[in-house]
Amino acid sequence: MTSIQHQKALTFKALHQRSGIFAIPNPWDAGSARMLASLGFEALATTSAGLAYSLAKPDGEGVVTLTEALANSEAISAAVPLPVAADLENGYSDTPEGCAAAILLAANSGVVGGSIEDATGKADSPIYPFELAVERIKAAVEAARSLDFPFMLTARAENLIHGVIDLKDTIKRLEAYAEAGADVLFAPGLKTAEEIALVVKAVAPKPVNVVMGLSGTSFSLSQLEDLGVKRVSLGSSLARAAYGAFINAATEIKDKGTFDFANGIIPYGEVNKLLR
Repeated sequence: MTSIQHQKALTFKALHQRSGIFAIPNPWDAGSARMLASLGFEALATTSAGLAYSLAKPDGEGVVTLTEALANSEAISAAVPLPVAADLENGYSDTPEGCAAAILLAANSGVVGGSIEDATGKADSPIYPFELAVERIKAAVEAARSLDFPFMLTARAENLIHGVIDLKDTIKRLEAYAEAGADVLFAPGLKTAEEIALVVKAVAPKPVNVVMGLSGTSFSLSQLEDLGVKRVSLGSSLARAAYGAFINAATEIKDKGTFDFANGIIPYGEVNKLLR
């Protein structure tokens, strides 16, 4: 742990303790991280999907390795002066011990926060049983607390984005993860203001992360702040926006033989300016 990482950790913790909401966008590599930092964001988080796409792999199927995720976290952390949190998926392990190990390795890569989710990556049983899920978070918390800087641990309840449409169980899990010591709670897939408000109330006073950029749900930062949300992440949406523009441009060339896409893209000099 360096003095720089320690300062990043203190900054990140303070963001969660101050009044108001903040956005924590998700770069997929060092370049996109540097651009986001240049635009004035205060913290960043990695994206498992964005990383997977950059490695020519699908997300959520267990084909990206912990080693690859750690290398991505290290590259992004080194590229920016901002605190960075790592998307550690399910800890790349079914066991509590594996989750603890992932937290320690992530901290060693330079990040000052990270998330552990209760999704198994298996289609036939997508969510870990409740008791095991809680033990996994307890182990991750213990590992985070063993560090000599404040590591902000996010516990994720994944029911809603894996076809288990059970808000009651989702909230039960978040409450248990909060009780286990998680610093931030997160249930991707909340769709209504009422659902978001219920989650915020259930785990208060601990901060809640909400993801935006998913189709079908859109709230402004001010609306989410009014609901009590502390942090807003973007998941894979920025990566998908970039790849979408790339695919649309390439499709125009292939199908039409034209290059009109170039009329609306960011100038070469502006990209250099953001990275300088």
